[in-house]
Amino acid sequence: MKFTKMHGLGNDYVYVNLFKEKIEDQAKLAIEVSDRHFGIGSDGLILIGPSDAADFEMIMYNADGSRGEMCGNGIRCVGKYVYDHGMTDKTEVTVETLGGIKTLKLTVGADGKVESARVDMGEPVLTPSKVPIDLMHMADVPGDTSEYGLAKGLNVNPDLSQPAISIPIEVNGEIYRVTCVSMGNPHAVLYVDDVDSLDLEKIGPYFENHPLFPNRVNTEFIQIVDRGHVRMRVWERGSGETMACGTGACAVTVAGVLNDVTERHLLLDLLGGRLDITWDEASGHVFMTGPAVTAFEGEW
Repeated sequence: MKFTKMHGLGNDYVYVNLFKEKIEDQAKLAIEVSDRHFGIGSDGLILIGPSDAADFEMIMYNADGSRGEMCGNGIRCVGKYVYDHGMTDKTEVTVETLGGIKTLKLTVGADGKVESARVDMGEPVLTPSKVPIDLMHMADVPGDTSEYGLAKGLNVNPDLSQPAISIPIEVNGEIYRVTCVSMGNPHAVLYVDDVDSLDLEKIGPYFENHPLFPNRVNTEFIQIVDRGHVRMRVWERGSGETMACGTGACAVTVAGVLNDVTERHLLLDLLGGRLDITWDEASGHVFMTGPAVTAFEGEW
């Protein structure tokens, strides 16, 4: 099986072309190739195949073999792969994912290869049941005067169509406030004073597997620099801490607007580099711009 190792800001995946390759057990292969000691080493596996609804289909697996709905950094690399390998000559392509069809605008360098991509990530999903989150697992916080807090304390039903903004959850004995957003996959965004001091290996799994999130969750820890700039670390569902998360950066931008702490256009510094995200007010869509890089090609 031929493969290509690619990354967006260090968020790396093994890419396989299903137009040429056949894989019997995709989940098993994802686990094997992702191992950084005995495999190729990656945050997961992304398969590129034909689609009846778009130009191509992206099939994504996390490093633990679980299926992922979407990957923002991964989909930029899909755009680079299909263009650089001559599978399309278009600089605007559509890609089918479990999180919906996404449109990519590719930027081609002087060498004829794609350098970066701008992705229309669509509208964020804010309805709690669709993220999804189970609000019955919120923490009880005395004196919480928010809608959900009052509902919890008074045992009445809040308006479940409203976004879950800064809701309290108990994680490993501490109360945190999270804002929940889906960008085709579930995210929980919370704010901290210093991202460098976090022990994500310790606390990340508690968030990922918290009963508030029936499908597990990707968790973004955010340090605000100013209203147009934040620093971010992320614990990804099924992969652990990664160098970057494109859907997570989009969720962070949405959460910042909902909490009135950042603007609709936001620069996010992740461990692997910078992403440029805009939540367009007119269309309601989130747009992500960032690099796509080929590391190497090989045979498994």
